This record gives sequence, structure tokens and C-alpha cells, in this order.
Amino acid sequence: MDNKNAIIIGIVLIIVVGGIIFLVSSSQQYERIDVTPNGTSIEVPYNKTTYEGEFQSAKVWDWDEGILITYNSYADTNYVKITQIGFETLNDIVKTTGEKQDLGGQTGYVIDADKLLEIHLFDMVKVNYKGKFYCISLSNNTTHDNILICCKDKDMAAHMAQSVEYKNVYKNKTPDIEDTIQTVNETIQTVNDTVETVNNISEDVNNLAHEYEKYTNSTNNSSAIAIGWV
Repeated sequence: MDNKNAIIIGIVLIIVVGGIIFLVSSSQQYERIDVTPNGTSIEVPYNKTTYEGEFQSAKVWDWDEGILITYNSYADTNYVKITQIGFETLNDIVKTTGEKQDLGGQTGYVIDADKLLEIHLFDMVKVNYKGKFYCISLSNNTTHDNILICCKDKDMAAHMAQSVEYKNVYKNKTPDIEDTIQTVNETIQTVNDTVETVNNISEDVNNLAHEYEKYTNSTNNSSAIAIGWV
């Protein structure tokens, strides 16, 4: 192989390697996070996403061009589900003010990011986005997870939605109303058992009193007969 061919091959290799490096460095990387402990998870932008915290059972993550909000109704221990109402209201605003679109096989909505500023996300997280947002709302009746993804990049929104892996970690938990009914039924059963026990004791006491009366009468009669013989 002469020097000319070697130089050409070297240039081609440099171009190929450079192209691969460029594609890898320019493509969005993702990392997986749990939205419920040891449960449902989702992929978020790598090394960009910040967990803002949990606000009245709703969890919030954000990055420079998007936001992720999750809520699990079974993880919410509040008797009155205020956050659930707020989450549903947020979803309604997205759906009623947004333009419905197919985002990578997911039903999504294109909204004005300023609409999120009006919500203030439960009065805790203040977002500051401008322009169009692509939002996808997800829910799962088995795991009770509710997820809202909103970001500027529709491909990112679609990727995140498709990456969700649902896992139920509340299998043995029943809804609050069922818990209340079960507790009431158990209390009623306990009361009924107590009443039955009291009735049984009362009956036993009456039987003992009756037996004692019979014994007393029998003793008196025996004494009277004995006196008559004397």
C-alpha cells in the first residue's frame, strides 16, 4: 500500500470516527429514575434533570427545557385528596387549551408554556418557560401512577412516555373508602361479638340463679320434712 492510499484511508477513518463521536455527543442521553420507590420508573434527560421535591404527594422534576410531574393516589395518605384534584385540574387545562397531536404513538397536546405559569404547579414550583410545549399525560389504574410530561422537544416527550415501566408496589392496599368500610364492619362485628358474650354471660347467670333457687327450695323442703319427723 503506497502512502497516498494510506493517507486516504486515514482521512476516511478520521471522518467516520469523528461522525460517530459527533452523533453520540449530540444525541440526548437518558437516565432512569423511580417515580415511586422501587416501583414505576421513567427515563429523563441525563445529567440535566433536577428533583425539586415532593409537594403534597406530588413529585416534580425539571430541566432546562421541560418538566415532569407525578402523583400516585395510593401513596397519598391524606384523607382528602387535594393534590389529586389539583393534578386532574392541571391535566384538564393541558387538554382543553392544547392542540391534540400524535407524539410517537402517544396522545399528546401542544400548549403555550405560559399556561403553565398560570398554574404555578401547586403554588410551590415556579416554572419559567416560553414558547410551545409538548405534553403527554399518562395514568395506570393498576399501579395508580399519574404522570405528566411537558417539554419543548416532542421527540424527548415521546421517548420519555415510551420509556415508562409500570410496577405496582401497593398490591395489598385498598382504597380509603374500602378501608373505612372494612374498619366499620370489623367494629360492628366486635360489638356484636361483645353483645353476644354479654348475653351468654347473662343467660348463664340466670341459669345459675334459677338452679340456686331450686337448690334453696329443695333444701328448705328437706329441712321441713326432717323437722316433721322429729
